[in-house]
Amino acid sequence: MKSDRYHVLQEEEVLRALETKPEGLSDSEAAARLTRYGKNELKEGEKKTFLQKFLEQFKDFMVIVLLAAAVISGVLGELADAIIIFMVVILNAALGVFQEAKAEKALDALKQMSSPHARVRRGGRVQDIRADELVPGDVVLMEAGDYIPADLRLIEAASLKIEEAALTGESVPAEKNTAKLDREDVVIGDRVNMAYLGSSVTYGRGVGIVTATGMDTEVGKIAGYLTGGEPETTPLQRKLAELGKVLTIGVLIIAAIIFVTGILQGRGYLDMFLTAVSLAVAAIPEGLPAIVTIVLAMGVQKMAKQNAIIRKLPAVETLGSTEIICSDKTGTLTQNKMTIKRLYTPSGWLEEGKTEGDASERERLLQIMSLCNDVKVDETQGSTERGEPKLIGDPTETALVAYAETHGVRKKAEEEELPRVAEIPFDSDRKLMTTFHKTKSGKVLVFVKGAPDVLAERCSHISLNGREEAFDGERRKQVQEANAEMGHAALRVLALAYKETDAVPQDPKPEEWERDLVLVGLAGMIDPPREEVKAAVEVCRTAGIRPVMITGDHKDTASAIARELGILAPGDEAITGRELDQIPPEEFKEKVDHYSVYARVSPEHKVRIVQAWKDRGKVVAMTGDGVNDAPALKTADIGVGMGITGTDVSKGVSDMVLSDDNFSTIVVAVEEGRKVYSNIKKAIQYLLSANIGEVLTLFVATMFGAVILFPIHILWINLVTDTFPALALGVEKTEKGVMKRPPRPAKASVFSEGAGWTILYQGVLEAAIVLGVFFYALDRYTSPEAITMAFGTLGFIQVTHAFNVRSQRESIFKIGLFSNRYMLLATAASTLLLLAVMLVPFLQNVFSLTTLSGEQWSLIIGGSLLMVVIVEIIKVFKKKEPIPPIS
Repeated sequence: MKSDRYHVLQEEEVLRALETKPEGLSDSEAAARLTRYGKNELKEGEKKTFLQKFLEQFKDFMVIVLLAAAVISGVLGELADAIIIFMVVILNAALGVFQEAKAEKALDALKQMSSPHARVRRGGRVQDIRADELVPGDVVLMEAGDYIPADLRLIEAASLKIEEAALTGESVPAEKNTAKLDREDVVIGDRVNMAYLGSSVTYGRGVGIVTATGMDTEVGKIAGYLTGGEPETTPLQRKLAELGKVLTIGVLIIAAIIFVTGILQGRGYLDMFLTAVSLAVAAIPEGLPAIVTIVLAMGVQKMAKQNAIIRKLPAVETLGSTEIICSDKTGTLTQNKMTIKRLYTPSGWLEEGKTEGDASERERLLQIMSLCNDVKVDETQGSTERGEPKLIGDPTETALVAYAETHGVRKKAEEEELPRVAEIPFDSDRKLMTTFHKTKSGKVLVFVKGAPDVLAERCSHISLNGREEAFDGERRKQVQEANAEMGHAALRVLALAYKETDAVPQDPKPEEWERDLVLVGLAGMIDPPREEVKAAVEVCRTAGIRPVMITGDHKDTASAIARELGILAPGDEAITGRELDQIPPEEFKEKVDHYSVYARVSPEHKVRIVQAWKDRGKVVAMTGDGVNDAPALKTADIGVGMGITGTDVSKGVSDMVLSDDNFSTIVVAVEEGRKVYSNIKKAIQYLLSANIGEVLTLFVATMFGAVILFPIHILWINLVTDTFPALALGVEKTEKGVMKRPPRPAKASVFSEGAGWTILYQGVLEAAIVLGVFFYALDRYTSPEAITMAFGTLGFIQVTHAFNVRSQRESIFKIGLFSNRYMLLATAASTLLLLAVMLVPFLQNVFSLTTLSGEQWSLIIGGSLLMVVIVEIIKVFKKKEPIPPIS
């Protein structure tokens, strides 16, 4: 029997299919089934070993080339070169493993979705067992406050309501019954005779037969989806891989040219091979993978302080290029808390801060809201942040009580004053609830609440300015118009009425007591938007990011919320899941930008929507907090989970988790992501311009038959002048206007916006200055002195050049020479390490350097500062030009 067909079977057919009975399985049969089906728990994917994680760090092509160069250097006796290369590569691998280990908790939380215990009927006896011992065919008992421990087919339901927001997106609990359904193709949210793992009972009681456990449950199927498939690479990973290939090809071509040229000049094979190796080391920015990882990690630490927890390191950059944010409504854009929005009485609307209408009329309305209600006020288990008592019960009823409490009507005090002496419970057929309360004078007040259209028909009078007036045609029309007005605003409306009687009824019947009532008013409620979300949506639009609402809620409600938040703009459309099913995939791909709101959707719809945007070439972020969001969270380029209201499943697959569940935190994260990517580009610009300078320096010198630098010189300069300043560039402050520009397209090159030209001219300029100092020195001093001066000039040019790169267009004097204290520390450290090998005799010998005179040092310093002067002059002209487009 397929586990998703039980909703179309009668109770007897379900019992027969699962080979069980109403009194439950015997203990022996339950034990046998536990062996057959396994424990009721969610499986996790296989974890990588530490060795696997470590070895994966060496898959990068640039790293492989470096390792080859290190091995060759070692074989040829250049042990210092080999050791330094190996140190850089091992450090990078260790950083990668550390970050991956910190972030890897994706599926660990899935087991926590199961309820720890369940009440079952076995052999006619009720037992309390561990939830992981449940088996198909078990009979489970549930009541308000219980978690659903497995997927169940209900066989008893007494006013049963189950909160399924985590699975369906519905903020209002679903009313359940036991009647079989006629259609198989019914979405989970409409299977009213089923209960699913991960949901909870908010009202009433029920009994269900376990139809599926563990990975066979609806939650389990989602978990199975999550463990499958290969992870996609992020835009940054793809660009770095592309960059590595381009650099490597360029290196091989240039190295081959130099090698052949040297041989033709009569130089030895070994000498030219070592030169070619040194050129390869110079051309490949061996620190780039580590720098990118560390800059991302620093971004992660800053974002964590701003309530955005990054679980996967490259997600920082991906978020910065996000073009579409597909957001779940319930709990993400809204508070996941039903709230009274408007109250209507026959004498007028009761708005906040207004006193329209009769005082006694308002008091009676609040009294009915508080007492015709099964909410429990729990003052022992803590209170809310505002010091209010904790309310336990159905969200619709808690909204009524909360409103009454905040307006001075205390439920506990009212219950003491007017104790409940009888009731007629709510049921979905009548759509009414009635309670009887005895007054101190001996009279009995009958309070009724329910659906406006039903309750209005049971009312013969209205309460108007403290008097009971006939509920005639004109007044009925006014009430109907008020109900329609709130309905059009997507409010859930309840009517409230009362009457008096002389005695407590025995076994009250609805047809006797729910008539000739006095209508007091209407209450309109909604799951309201979060206060800060509207501003966040506006910032998103300014930044060129399109927000899209995807929810399991009804179309009218979703559209009203989306319109209020600015998500549903003029010209945008709303669509339901059923309507979406009628659109062919190719047509939907073309029309996906027409829709800003998707209502009554299933998990499969969410995946389809995200995929359609991705097929359009967009970078898509998906926010969500429910189990039903998890597949789409994984499909999206970046999944954003909610830390407080989010289920463990949704957090487990997210790339980023918002610890404060605040949509506006996404905006902060986007800005940080853009800043991090900008800083990574600065680091790339700095490293590549420096390395181009090194390559050209070696290439030109070799073409002229001169030895200008040894491989160990290049490696030392790369280590001490690349690493520290590049890291300092990673913590540059956000440049102005970063959130007033459109997102960077996923296919945009790291050389866009003029970065490629900047890297090229700065690399050529660096080489020209170093070569100028070298050939000038070679003409006037000894070869060791010229080599030492070239080494010093190249090293200190790169130290000063780090300040140039802090902004591509702004002068370093405008952004503040001392505004980045980390850059000051980095340049100081680099300077000291360069001076150490140039001044300490022992290190001079290791690096084949010599002592220089004051005149020679002045040439080195002058050449280093000349780089800053020229770049500053070029910036003046560049600032007058428009910013080049992103391409």
